[in-house]
Amino acid sequence: MNIEQTNIKDLVIIEPALFSDERGYFFESYSKVKFENFGINIDFVQDNQSFSKYGTLRGLHYQNPPFAQTKLVRVLEGEIIDVAVDLRKDSATYGKSFSILLSAENKKQLIVPKGFAHGFSVISETASVMYKCDQFYNKASEGGIKYDDPSLNIDWGMDLKDAIVSEKDQILPFIENCNSLF
Repeated sequence: MNIEQTNIKDLVIIEPALFSDERGYFFESYSKVKFENFGINIDFVQDNQSFSKYGTLRGLHYQNPPFAQTKLVRVLEGEIIDVAVDLRKDSATYGKSFSILLSAENKKQLIVPKGFAHGFSVISETASVMYKCDQFYNKASEGGIKYDDPSLNIDWGMDLKDAIVSEKDQILPFIENCNSLF
């Protein structure tokens, strides 16, 4: 397993060790012991999975404390552009976004810590996304940032005119007006 720190503190890329032969492949997508050996101490309590078609854009979502979530995101089928935005007001990278191609083929995963908004766009015909969370969902604590906030200038890997976005996500505020408590 390879752990790579991104240019935003605490936002980490995980690349599992792959064991392949004529039958296919095997890898550990999560190992508490290996994560702890890298100084990553997360107690995951819930797994979530979504299936989406090309052009779907989900996010940018977060949960405020005390229900803030750390997520370990991976793709089971297809390809996504996965995006995290730093909402930690005392961070040197506050308001900065990070994006990465996560796919069934590259098997990379992203740890999105508490204090970040998270979202993704589907750039393959379909995609199945799975993520582990260290806190349960709490509707009263949810918040979000509009995906096309011009101050973030996120490249979602598609023409946003063609994006399939929920009504809820279409009316989210820009980062300057979000209700983040980080």
